[in-house]
Amino acid sequence: MKVCFLNDSFPPVIDGVVNVLLNYADYMRRDFGAEVIVGTPEYPGADYSAYDYPVVAYPSFDTADVTNGYRAGNPFSGKEVAKLAAFQPDIIHSHCPASATIIARLLREQTGAPIIFTYHTKYDIDIRRYVKVKSVADETIHAMVSNIEACDEIWVVSRGAGESLKSLGFQGDYRVMNNGVDFAKGRVSEKAVAEAVKGYDLPEGVPVFLYVGRLITYKGLPLILDALKMLDEKGRDFRMVFVGKGPDREMLEARAAELGLSDKCIFTGPVYDRDTLRAWNTRADLFLFPSTFDTNGLVVREAAACGLASVLIRDSCAAEGITDGRNGFIIDETPEAMAALLEGACGDLPHLREVGQHAMDEIYLSWETCVGAAYERYGEVLEAKARGEFAMRRKDATDYLVSLTAFGMQGAEQLRQIGEHEAEQFKQRRLQDLERLRGISEDWANDMRLYKAGMMDNYFDTDSDIVRPLAALSEKMKESYAASKMRRDELAAAARKFYDEHAAAVRQHYEESVEATRERYKDLGF
Repeated sequence: MKVCFLNDSFPPVIDGVVNVLLNYADYMRRDFGAEVIVGTPEYPGADYSAYDYPVVAYPSFDTADVTNGYRAGNPFSGKEVAKLAAFQPDIIHSHCPASATIIARLLREQTGAPIIFTYHTKYDIDIRRYVKVKSVADETIHAMVSNIEACDEIWVVSRGAGESLKSLGFQGDYRVMNNGVDFAKGRVSEKAVAEAVKGYDLPEGVPVFLYVGRLITYKGLPLILDALKMLDEKGRDFRMVFVGKGPDREMLEARAAELGLSDKCIFTGPVYDRDTLRAWNTRADLFLFPSTFDTNGLVVREAAACGLASVLIRDSCAAEGITDGRNGFIIDETPEAMAALLEGACGDLPHLREVGQHAMDEIYLSWETCVGAAYERYGEVLEAKARGEFAMRRKDATDYLVSLTAFGMQGAEQLRQIGEHEAEQFKQRRLQDLERLRGISEDWANDMRLYKAGMMDNYFDTDSDIVRPLAALSEKMKESYAASKMRRDELAAAARKFYDEHAAAVRQHYEESVEATRERYKDLGF
């Protein structure tokens, strides 16, 4: 099976969705022998040669200032779309509703492969955060939802994610497909923990609370700080470790200082080494994740892999599958509720370990399991396509626009390839002709040297034995000149013929493209 993965981010950018895509690509190849190709916006200086599968980077422009480090891709780059189409995928799997899904729709027009889209995160919150004009934000969200609805099958990472998508106006069906974690199940050694956390103030016997992720307020981080302030006022000692980076780090550090918690709150910055992250999850006593933004919360399952229980908000997506007090803790979304739970946790650390073990046994999901389920569903999607089920999908105006755009891009790319091919052919013929002329010139020069040498050595002695060969040489030079002139005439005629044939072919292809476009517009009712 050939699978084309599309996403609007890829290393050097690292985020949760990138992690999903990398694991899909690796396990699809390793466990099922699938052929994989990835399409993503180009990032300056990025080197994709180290991957065991092709990565097609299409042109992008810098939007880092307004999107926290991400770039926006140009989905209408004909050359790169043609490379992806030449792969002839069986499945197109998009992980972002922006340029990635536009390219997916263009590829579907050119290859006929069905599109699966996975809804990973609540894009509307980020859009409203960075787009301050409400009407523009509304239109952007509407466009993304329309893009999602144009796909053949929609996957969500939790039931709550699906309902969140529907709240944005999505009218189709969805299928819950879980993401896994790449942490091995089990705690790491005490030696590995000591090495990972050395240099930090973590006294033995003092509870350690952990958060891993983006440092941004809508993840519920101010709630953590307010709860810790209440805990501190009750005389409880603890350490709170924030691992990650984000646009609100400075504000959160300032807030911790304002609350008098600087000596108990540790901001490590981002940690990219997976073994070091496992060590932090092993060292902590409780994972705090009061986010109602996340649609899945992979970090909760990563914590579970290390036997670490999580504190989650009631009815949040991350709380799906959690039984309060058994494999995790569920609270109301208030600082008071979290403070009360943390106070009880500080007095019963053995119970936290017990709940953490249940989390490891009950909510841990490996990537092998999740990608296996995805590959099986790919096969079912292809069977549905063979039965013609996707052909019955209701089309809207954007489908016809995408179809027309794909047709135009395909034609333009074909013309570009024809032009490159003809240019290369002409270049090769030109080089061959120049090589022949060089040979003729060298023969002529050699003949002249022989002729001059003969005259100098023999002073035109008519009785000399050299004069007679020189006369024959003169005749040879005349023949060479005549052959050279004939070849020049042949080259000129060939050049005229090539120009006439090439111009006629280009003119005919252009006229056919124009006529096909007219017919397409007629079909669309223009």
